[in-house]
Amino acid sequence: MTVLCLIETEPAGGAADASMRALAVAAELAKSAGEDLAAAWVGSAEAIDPEGLVSAGVVAAIAISPAGLSGYAPLAWARALAGLAAGELPGGGGPVSAVVAAATDHGNEVLAHLGAITGQPMAANCVSAARTGPDQYRLVRQRWAGSLLEDAVLEAPLALLTVAADAVPADMVATAAPSGTAQTASLRVERYEPELTDDDVLVQATESTDRRSGVSLASARVVVGGGRGVGGPEGFAVLEELAGLLGGVVGVSRVVTSEGWRPHRQQVGQTGTKITPELYLACGISGAIQHMAGCQGAKTIVAINTDAGAPIVAKADYAVIGDLHEVLPALIAALKER
Repeated sequence: MTVLCLIETEPAGGAADASMRALAVAAELAKSAGEDLAAAWVGSAEAIDPEGLVSAGVVAAIAISPAGLSGYAPLAWARALAGLAAGELPGGGGPVSAVVAAATDHGNEVLAHLGAITGQPMAANCVSAARTGPDQYRLVRQRWAGSLLEDAVLEAPLALLTVAADAVPADMVATAAPSGTAQTASLRVERYEPELTDDDVLVQATESTDRRSGVSLASARVVVGGGRGVGGPEGFAVLEELAGLLGGVVGVSRVVTSEGWRPHRQQVGQTGTKITPELYLACGISGAIQHMAGCQGAKTIVAINTDAGAPIVAKADYAVIGDLHEVLPALIAALKER
């Protein structure tokens, strides 16, 4: 039997950080059941370095190459996974017992479609999974935006699981960069072309140029966050400059997107993106519970706020009580001087 993990790729190539965290949980699941671990992604065989997957325990790698597919198509991706789960995997490997993906927008959507296709239940936001018997799995998963953990039992011949972004610490995640070749001596990447109908590719999404440039919010090691205290759209210029100096990206609170100052894709929180950076620098953010649900996976939180009683100050590892419009320019000047 085999545990199959769906790997999402970054625009510049290589595996997404969230997918490598999901792969770590899938590896533990495979180990608990004495099964093999396989990885699959949609794209070219060269999109991911097979050696990076080997270090995570992968013994079979599959590049899904659907004809007529130019963008993200959730139903087509799910149909491809259903095809892999229904038969023998290309290049060897036993029947698929579980399909695992990151609990990203794409991962959750694709596995929901896969559940509808196969008629199997899906468990989202898992932090661990282990086989305890035939068609039976013991899960721990996040509920209520990660504010509590649930012990659960899943009974299904095919387990469908998505893994929470902060399930695995960043320093324990393997990397899988872009590959310069379709195969290596230790792991060959097999190609798989699923049979799709016109309906499967009817809905396809493409990303804009600005979305595809740079590091994604979900995988960034440094996030500079801005809230109402930034003051308006023009106030984010200094945050962009600081993020550039730190090699990070800008994130925002919900009120910022509600005001139309920044796009929703930059929102950090329960209804936005869950982030797991090494450093989260929160500027002018009060720290509502919905926002904290999105940034609680950060290794270090630094809050810059004029209000010493703001909720985020109590949650932060470090706090600077002051006006961000004075603090950030001073920080930028110090970084440039160094």
